[in-house]
Amino acid sequence: MRPKLTDVAKKAGVSKTTVSRVINNYGYISEKTRQRVYRAMKELNYQPNSLARSLHGKSTHLIGIIFPSIMNPFYAELVQRVEEKLFDAGYKIILCNSAQNKKKERDYLKMLIANQVDGIIAGTHNLGIEEYKNVGLPIVSFDRYLSETIPTVSCDNYQGGITATKELYEAGARHIYFLGNPHQSGNPTDKRLKGYCDEIDRLKLTRHTHTVSFTESASLKSFSIKELLSKSVADGIVCTDDLTALLVLQAARELGINVPNDLKVTGFDGTELVSTYHPELSTVVQPLEDIASVLINLLLERIKNPDEKLKQMEYVLPVTFKRSASIGQIFGQ
Repeated sequence: MRPKLTDVAKKAGVSKTTVSRVINNYGYISEKTRQRVYRAMKELNYQPNSLARSLHGKSTHLIGIIFPSIMNPFYAELVQRVEEKLFDAGYKIILCNSAQNKKKERDYLKMLIANQVDGIIAGTHNLGIEEYKNVGLPIVSFDRYLSETIPTVSCDNYQGGITATKELYEAGARHIYFLGNPHQSGNPTDKRLKGYCDEIDRLKLTRHTHTVSFTESASLKSFSIKELLSKSVADGIVCTDDLTALLVLQAARELGINVPNDLKVTGFDGTELVSTYHPELSTVVQPLEDIASVLINLLLERIKNPDEKLKQMEYVLPVTFKRSASIGQIFGQ
């Protein structure tokens, strides 16, 4: 049976009120008594109730993290960095996978509010959730616009789209396709498509877009990609993420298409996992370490000063490009 406050008080030889004061750091308690209570808590493996502490105006030192899926290497690596930095700052996380399920995300949001977390970092793919506007907690968003009162942190998606397109062109591609979601909805990641379109127009080439959805299974994406490669004149493909780019490379191998001689491919994300196991992939690299730092620093500042007006609502961090075998070596570089 889980130990109770009364068990700690009995073992330490003090009152319940004294144990409560030690836990909440309230009032004068002698160091000798404080250590006796701590020893009793440790021996009984007693964990203070974070919710009960929050009802007394104390911080729970819990942060809610809502991301689509940690099966995606990018989100997994970002969550790891966020968790490590928050732990070093004295916080623990409650991780919620929202996927493409609005009801699930709303339920998680209610749960985080009920558990009185000190703040939330949201990287949701579910749009139009009005509850974010009235949470009453410090929130910072990654790569998604949630509300005019919630700051957004993202990489320079627009420049990433430009860079990927330009790299393919300089490598010799002239029929460059964008593989992702061509329907813009006002989110930072849509700027990858905008960057592609603007660079294609600048180069006086023809725009080509092909839809693949984040929610589609790998098998459905592969089928769609094989159809594209079989029926189009594509000699270059800008992929909206690394996993989609890897599916393109796989489909090209199965169809006997030579990469990079006949087809050049770029991804977007640049995680350590993909770079280690697929070093051949050329990709736009997001600054994961910097993104994690800005998300946390911004959130902790909002927790510390919740009523202070933010100087800016959008934080855009620069990207880099990793050139590799999937576009070939560019002459002179």
